[in-house]
Amino acid sequence: MAITPEQDFVLKTIKSRDVHFVRFWFTDVLGSMKSFAVIPSELDDAFHSGMGFDGSCIEGFSHTQESDMLAFPDATTFQVLPWRPQADAVARMFCSIRTPDGRPFEGDPRFVLDRMVTRAQEMGYVFNVGPELEYYYFRNSEATEVLDHGGYFDLTSLDYASDLRRDTVLTLEKMGIPVEYSHHENGPSQHEIDLRFADALTMADAVMTYKLVVKEVAIKHQVYASFMPKPMTGKPGSGMHVHQSLFDLDGNNAFYDPDDPLGYGLSQTAKSYLAGLLKYAPEFCLITNPCVNSYKRLISGGEAPIYLSWARSNRSTLVRVPGYRPGHEMSCRLELRSPDPSANPYLAFSVMLAAGLRGIEEGLEPPAPTEDKNLFNLSRQELRKQGFATLPENLGEAVELFAESDLMRQVLGEHIHSYLVSTKRAEWNDYQGAVSQWEQERYLGVL
Repeated sequence: MAITPEQDFVLKTIKSRDVHFVRFWFTDVLGSMKSFAVIPSELDDAFHSGMGFDGSCIEGFSHTQESDMLAFPDATTFQVLPWRPQADAVARMFCSIRTPDGRPFEGDPRFVLDRMVTRAQEMGYVFNVGPELEYYYFRNSEATEVLDHGGYFDLTSLDYASDLRRDTVLTLEKMGIPVEYSHHENGPSQHEIDLRFADALTMADAVMTYKLVVKEVAIKHQVYASFMPKPMTGKPGSGMHVHQSLFDLDGNNAFYDPDDPLGYGLSQTAKSYLAGLLKYAPEFCLITNPCVNSYKRLISGGEAPIYLSWARSNRSTLVRVPGYRPGHEMSCRLELRSPDPSANPYLAFSVMLAAGLRGIEEGLEPPAPTEDKNLFNLSRQELRKQGFATLPENLGEAVELFAESDLMRQVLGEHIHSYLVSTKRAEWNDYQGAVSQWEQERYLGVL
């Protein structure tokens, strides 16, 4: 079988850049990066026939009796790793996972997103996303000793990690991942690097690369980077706000309508997509906020929205219509503000897209925007009394809503859906049985 131009480029680059190992990257269902190394002489065969590995060792993949899997590298994702030596260099490619008979593996998160992106294309859309991932730097992985006490956008000696951010951005750009912004976030030693928007599959690969690069650069500087959603009590949590839009196949923004009677510049397509996000957010919350700790960020009075609402200027709503460039077609988008960086980006982008497309198919209409009310000041009980539905209060609620969701089962497939229900129920049950320091301090001396 003839090789493609992209594969030919990979083989020539390997020779010219002295690459001695190529790492095959993929993720398990929970979003952890997995990898094995292949020597260059095996690549030609790998492009055509895949490389076999034991899938029973991968979380959420398969049982021991049906463990044989094949990894097929995507030549368009080839990059030399800039943090490894340039002599005897190491490169990487993301892979698609297939079964021995050549079928896409139902437990491969990248396949799930590819399938949803294809469905969007069949409806005439390209799904573009631009995530904003926040994280913390700590002295080490054993405790939460911060490096600085800076705040939003600080550029002072307080921002000890400027060099870490600089090195991270430069490394990302060397790997072909463009960065829009980088800055200090609100929390002490909390930071954010925003990636320039791209199609969903490219961006999911970029998010996985980004998280690894942040950690690798931190190790180089002898500190630790954490994407834990809420690592410290009383300090801001880390989110992954996801800006998203649909473009038609001619490159026009399907979300944009300069004659929007509401004055938001949103088309009917955008409004129905928005309504879909709001309707299905409780059902997909297990994907966008997948661990016990995620729900320590999604609390009343916090800085992360928990209410099914939307607006332009009101950052306490679940979905926002960014207004940085009013009347600019390419900038018209929606921002979902609840996800956090512990999410598997392949699955997170898949369920957001599915919810939005279902909203379009069903012709849903969003509720009235909430512009003049700070919802952060209201408790869940007060919000419900005022007619605002909310996201699940904890992982236990999230997994049960997810378990009953026909849309989630359809989008993710029975393999991933059932695995997540089983695994996350077990996680919640384990958590419920664990006694915390808060409980000991509150009750031990008085009961």
